[in-house]
Parts: sequence; C-alpha cells; structure tokens
Amino acid sequence: MRTATYFFIFLNLSLAVFEEPAVYPLPFLVTSLVEVLCLLVFFGRLTHFAKVTLRNVFWKDTKNICIMVAILLSLTDLAIYGVLRIYNVRSVRWSRIVRPIFLINFAESRQIRRAFRSIRNTLPEITYVFLLFMFSLLMFSLMALKLFGERNLQTAEGLPYFKNYLETVFDLYVLVTTANSPDVMMPAFDFSSWYALFFIAFVIINTYIFMSLFLAVVYNNYKKHLKVMFGGLNCD
Repeated sequence: MRTATYFFIFLNLSLAVFEEPAVYPLPFLVTSLVEVLCLLVFFGRLTHFAKVTLRNVFWKDTKNICIMVAILLSLTDLAIYGVLRIYNVRSVRWSRIVRPIFLINFAESRQIRRAFRSIRNTLPEITYVFLLFMFSLLMFSLMALKLFGERNLQTAEGLPYFKNYLETVFDLYVLVTTANSPDVMMPAFDFSSWYALFFIAFVIINTYIFMSLFLAVVYNNYKKHLKVMFGGLNCD
C-alpha cells in the first residue's frame, strides 16, 4: 500500500510536465483520466484509513481533512476546466498548487512532514534578516532611480532604463542573483564608468553579505529544528 501510494503521488505530481502549457503536452483527455485515477486511489486510501481508525480520531486528524479538501478542489477544478474547454474558453488549472498536499499529508510521508515542519518553524526566525535584506534592496532601488532615471538611458533592447521603481527593484533583484548581471549594469557603465561604484557597493552588500548571512541563518535554524524533532519529539 505504501509503494502504491507513493507511485500515484509521483504520477499525480508528474502531470504538470504533460499538461498545457508543457514541454511534452498530452491530450487533455489522457491527463484528466490519469488525474481522476490518482484521485480515486487517494480516496480509496483515505477510506481505508477511516475503516481502521476510530471515527472521532479520524475526523480530528487535520491530515485527513486536508486530503479530502484537496480531492474535492482537484475534481471541481478539473470539471470546470473541462466544461470551459468544450466552449473554447481559455482557463488555468489552479488546483495544481494543492497537489503537494497529497505528498505531505498521507501517513506514509512522516519524514517529509518532519522536514516541512522544520521549514515552517524556521521561517519566523529568518524574517528579520529577510526584512533587512528587502529594506536594503528597496533603498538601493530608490538610489538607482534617482541616479539613472533622469539620464534617459536605454537597455540593449531599447527599453527605458530604471524609469519605473518596481521595475528597478526587479532588475536589482536579478542583479543580486547574478542571473543576468551585465545587462543590468552595462547601460549605466557605458554612460559613465564611475557608476560602477554603485553596482560594486550593491553587489558587496546584498550578494556577498546579505545572501551569505541569509543562508547561514536558514541553515543553522533548520538544522536546530530538525535536530530537536529527531531527538524524540512526536512529529505526527
């Protein structure tokens, strides 16, 4: 039963690879039938739990309630999407976000719930570091808007450079991740090489200091909560 449950959970999560939009799209009828089959298996497993568990214990367990709600939401979304598809109305499968609930809440997934609880318990303790990082990002974005917004600079694509505050925040966030660093910095650097000092200060403070600090806080707190859980606390 455990192997079958894991198989159908994996199959249900894998549908995202084949549902539109997807790299390897399959017909809607195929993916919907597979999803209905997975939901029937989940419902059967839940019914089995109900048969071997006292009724008051079963209904007090939030894991069972979460699974039932996820099944109902998935079926409702599937029916609505199918009807809209018949009438050629474009819609989105919003129930995809509830699929990980099956992975977390079945009784077989005890270790996953432990890791999930460790992540949940870690979040409040990293909030202060995250807020400090966001404050730094917002302040640098404001400075960038004042420095470059009035110089009529353009990106390589011919778009306005640092003209909108929210777009500036997003561009500097991209710079923090170093995903597309030259495209963010080069328009200002081509205008004046002295503007490189602004980006050097930004990268040192936000990429090398804040990101390292953020990673250290996340790792230490996650390790602490995980050690407490495996030290004998009841995780169910």
